[in-house]
Amino acid sequence: MNLKYILLVSAMFLTFLQADEKKVDCLILEDENSILCKYVHTRISLEKHIIVEWIEPDGLISRTRDMVIPAFHASIYDYRYVEGRTKGIWTFKVIDNKEEFTTTFTIK
Repeated sequence: MNLKYILLVSAMFLTFLQADEKKVDCLILEDENSILCKYVHTRISLEKHIIVEWIEPDGLISRTRDMVIPAFHASIYDYRYVEGRTKGIWTFKVIDNKEEFTTTFTIK
């Protein structure tokens, strides 16, 4: 595995290690042709069901996933390839119960 990839991903996720609040963030790894998005929440003793949406620059939802965060885990991630994606500002949205968390990223 590429050391540069490991270092970039580690740096992104280390910022979330002590998180006691809910956060969402994305990172584009151009050398790896990947978009990596992560949702962090407070650890709980039950599994948690969330919905993840990838929203294109024109507002179209290009992918929706129902995901499960295992009990005692604080995060979950999703990824897609950069190649073939519409250029512009994308939105990554997580729906956790009735709360929504979003972040944006730009594909050039």
